[in-house]
Amino acid sequence: MIMKGKDRGKSGKITSVNPTKNRALIHGLNQVKKSMRPKKQGEKGQIISVSLPISLNNVRIICSSCGSPSRVGFSITGDKKIRICKKCKGTFL
Repeated sequence: MIMKGKDRGKSGKITSVNPTKNRALIHGLNQVKKSMRPKKQGEKGQIISVSLPISLNNVRIICSSCGSPSRVGFSITGDKKIRICKKCKGTFL
């Protein structure tokens, strides 16, 4: 779920994450119009919508057990490290 910006409150599927730049690409959200030049002779130029990456600080994961957007914590059980919800302490899928 997006917490800030023009798409505030909307949720979508994360397509890719770039941890070095601290950005995530969410399918169908944070779209801008881009004009495409014609590639071949006789073809027309067009305006398309492109999704741009958004900062990870403005994105929250939706918990599968409580259904609310929350921060992610980690818990070590045995030899496994699992992600947990900071609100309800449930595990993410």
